[in-house]
Amino acid sequence: RRERMEKEYGLSAYDAGVITASREMAEYFDAVIADGADAKLAANWMMGDLSKNLNADGKTIEESPVDAKRLGDMIKLISKGTISSKIAKKVFAEMWTSPDAPEKIVKDKGLVQITDTKAIEAIVDAVIEANPKPVADYKGGNAKAIGALVGQVMKQSKGKANPGVVNQLLKAKLDA
Repeated sequence: RRERMEKEYGLSAYDAGVITASREMAEYFDAVIADGADAKLAANWMMGDLSKNLNADGKTIEESPVDAKRLGDMIKLISKGTISSKIAKKVFAEMWTSPDAPEKIVKDKGLVQITDTKAIEAIVDAVIEANPKPVADYKGGNAKAIGALVGQVMKQSKGKANPGVVNQLLKAKLDA
């Protein structure tokens, strides 16, 4: 089973070993990816947030309040770009205490990632105008200064802006 996970899904030997350490964990993984969820993301979520919450609550994988189908659905939302990894952490925390589907949680809580370039561009313009020091630092050759600007855009968008789009827009405007 471990070899199959490495070959079929491109998991590292370590990841495959952790997931196949118990039959229940391996079956949960297979159920998570059954509907097309990304295997590497599934492994990361299972070894990260899922395991952390299970350990904190003293639960086994069979007792997980987040069933494999819902975790798989949430991972597909990340892959589609509907939510970012950061937003997914909020969705997962909500899933832990609620039986709602991840799509419903995202909709009800207004957690959809902003991918509309025009909406992000307005925030980027405001951040550039309000932060002359990091702008000057970036234009002066300090490429790392863009991080402060990205942080401000993410803060203004409450973490909903697509970070890739934010970086592209900032670089395009600052390098112009």
